[in-house]
Amino acid sequence: MKMITLVKFIAIFISSLLILNTAFGASWPDKPIKIIVPYPPGGGVDAVARTYAQRLGEMLNVNVIVENKAGASGAIGADFVAKSTPDGYTFLIASPAEVVVGPSAGQKVPYNPKTDLTPISLIGETPLVIAAHPSVPAKNISEFIALAKVNPGKYSYGTPGNGSSMQFAGESLNAIAGLDVLHIPYKGAAPALADALGGQIPIAIVGMPPTIAHAKTGKITILAVTSEKRSSAMPDVMAVAELPGMKAYRFTNWMGLFAPSKTPSDILSKLAISTAKIVREPLIREKLLSLGVEPIGNSPREFSEFLKQEYSTYSKIAGERNIKASD
Repeated sequence: MKMITLVKFIAIFISSLLILNTAFGASWPDKPIKIIVPYPPGGGVDAVARTYAQRLGEMLNVNVIVENKAGASGAIGADFVAKSTPDGYTFLIASPAEVVVGPSAGQKVPYNPKTDLTPISLIGETPLVIAAHPSVPAKNISEFIALAKVNPGKYSYGTPGNGSSMQFAGESLNAIAGLDVLHIPYKGAAPALADALGGQIPIAIVGMPPTIAHAKTGKITILAVTSEKRSSAMPDVMAVAELPGMKAYRFTNWMGLFAPSKTPSDILSKLAISTAKIVREPLIREKLLSLGVEPIGNSPREFSEFLKQEYSTYSKIAGERNIKASD
């Protein structure tokens, strides 16, 4: 009887160890990991994802595959991950558009970004830029605000579209500075920037990376960045937040790592720790900075708090300025 009890005890103990071993992801990963990028190859999010994925694969000793699932302003890729099995082998590298901005502007998406996707780590962020054609008689944002105030309705700004983070940045500037600068939505950042370069529109609010080369050749003037402080990629360009009364002004394109909800917490923790290590490595940090991305690499809790603030900011502005996503 005692022997039977001992055997049962050993069996239960071994089973418990096996369960614990699985629960804490000791065997993870044991097959390739897929990272979904909800945009086409060649863009800023894609470049960051590929830099990150290669190093993550080396660190975890497993293949990490980047797969592009573009469409619907990022919603198609995000939905794919939201509906994926939460086993630690499918993740999303998202931008604000499909997680915060679009839903705040009323974009109908087939997933709930707050409950269907679990934040892991904010990899990095890059500011937007307020860029002007050289014919605009302003060399910085202070001069442009003064110019626009004495010429209400004269100036306009182009963005990648209705409900984009760029429109939020423009309408927030209008509201706080008391300006009347007309929004012109384009179907993407490339045509908006092209028209600003050609002088068809005076101002464009777009992502920073594609403007750097044009600014260096004088084809466009960067009036300001929209991050809370100056960018190391453009240290001579002031941030809008430096202006009196504009301290809270902050709009960035960020790249964050998400998992399907119910993914085991130990896997999330391991990935967050790995991400923090990766973005702090000198070579990776240098690569990200060359893309105009400030490396961050925070914890799931810190990323969640960041997202709460983003939701609050965008929802408030959407209501006050009646910002609606394009159909």
